[in-house]
Amino acid sequence: MKAIIPVAGAGTKLRPHTYTQPKALIPLAGKSVLSIIVDQLAEAGIQEFIFIIGYLGDKIQDYVKEHYPHLTCHFVLQNERQGLGHAIYLTKDIVGSDEVFIALGDTICEYDVKEVVYSSESMLGVKKVDDPRNFGVAEMGEHGSISKVVEKPQIPKSNMALVGLYKIKDTPFLFSCLEKMIHDAEKTRNEYNLTDALECMILSGVQFKSFKVQNWFDCGRIDTLLDSNAILMKKLGGKISPEHVFENVIIVPPVSIAKGCEISNSIIGPNVAIGEDAKITYSIVRDSIIGSFANLYDVVLHDSLIGSDTEIKGETRSLNIGDNTQIDLG
Repeated sequence: MKAIIPVAGAGTKLRPHTYTQPKALIPLAGKSVLSIIVDQLAEAGIQEFIFIIGYLGDKIQDYVKEHYPHLTCHFVLQNERQGLGHAIYLTKDIVGSDEVFIALGDTICEYDVKEVVYSSESMLGVKKVDDPRNFGVAEMGEHGSISKVVEKPQIPKSNMALVGLYKIKDTPFLFSCLEKMIHDAEKTRNEYNLTDALECMILSGVQFKSFKVQNWFDCGRIDTLLDSNAILMKKLGGKISPEHVFENVIIVPPVSIAKGCEISNSIIGPNVAIGEDAKITYSIVRDSIIGSFANLYDVVLHDSLIGSDTEIKGETRSLNIGDNTQIDLG
């Protein structure tokens, strides 16, 4: 089995942070969004990955090569953003006839990964939502089977949303449906949607089973990213590099502090993730994500996402600041 992880999106809802790094590499609970997804699948036994890259794709390649040299990794460039269906179709030659597990690169889910990966059936991840109109929607049959899937219906007949996890056994059939869609220019909302290809398979008699996810963390917006960070920090616990000896620092768990950080005369936590080589002095930080090489002096931060190579001096604020920024609030 091969895993396909699409990470070609520009991440416009996370700007200014995604001007300088892909949203999949935004730090989360002491890791990155991408590393949490890859680690889940690698621990379940998948050793070959296909990353669909586009915007800032070189950073994705560098990150994967540095952190996962033991995995077999392929990189496919999606020059034009024509939808998820188009992105998946670009992997056809690498996938061949192997089974695939597709996991979107900006969504983290909690589910029984091994059970799904080793299942003998094609499966789609679903979760009940209040308003399914912004999602692909699965209409359910008996015993967890899926009778129909629709992309962002105006009048949904189900409140079971597709969460971005797809286990496909008959990949030649999937690529056949995608090829037909693209050849006939069959678009939904001006994009080639994977959901439409799955519906093509269902109409042709392919059976899909549903599997439910316990939790679904949306990392595509700043507010949900910070919420996801807090929840995952509580679940996973903090991780502080053992090299650290901090002077006059109170740590309120859970906190994750990467290597090379200098922190003094400060209160850190709860729910704080700090990147490598950050420097924090005379500050209070809670419920926030601090990028690598950030420099905070005499600030009180809460519910903030601070980019890398950022310098902040001053007062109490809730901030959304991108990389390579210098701010003096004094």
